[in-house]
Amino acid sequence: MRAKRYGRCGTWLVLGFLLLLTAPTPTPRPPFLTPTATDTSVPAIGRAWPVGARPTVLRGWEPPATVYGRGHRGVDLAAPPGSPVRAVAPGRVSFAGRVAGKGVVSVELTGTDLRTTYEPVTASVEKGAEVAAGEVVGTVEPTGSHCTTTCVHWGLRRGETYLDPLSLLPPWLLRRGPSRLLPVLDVPLP
Repeated sequence: MRAKRYGRCGTWLVLGFLLLLTAPTPTPRPPFLTPTATDTSVPAIGRAWPVGARPTVLRGWEPPATVYGRGHRGVDLAAPPGSPVRAVAPGRVSFAGRVAGKGVVSVELTGTDLRTTYEPVTASVEKGAEVAAGEVVGTVEPTGSHCTTTCVHWGLRRGETYLDPLSLLPPWLLRRGPSRLLPVLDVPLP
């Protein structure tokens, strides 16, 4: 009687162990992403980040499998409300206003067929204005973002095709430079 009971328990333990080994493991999403450019067809003409010196990327570019498929058609950058939003590259403002209750600024980049968008942004420029790289085009709105914290959604399009906006930035803007030790002055030697 005991042998049958232990035999069944052993069978269940083996089956449970096999299920544990074959179960898919969830991959945890990192709290922030390391920015990398993915599209080599986009010229690296950017000269500034849209917000901050090197903002945290909260959610990266996730191209959809189909035109109407799921994905993330831009990059979400952490930014506190009221922060200045800057043009990444020189261009002409093609739109500055509200879409579905959110402030949006679009800039057609000079010498290309590319257009960047920034949202939710309170525009400080008007349609038709020429902007330089790094010039302020608005400020981050406190609401209207799809992020869990305040952020700017930065998008890039060529015609009707969405592209990875990080591709606009040259490698030196995407990566932090090497650590440098500076001399310590006015400190007596031991």
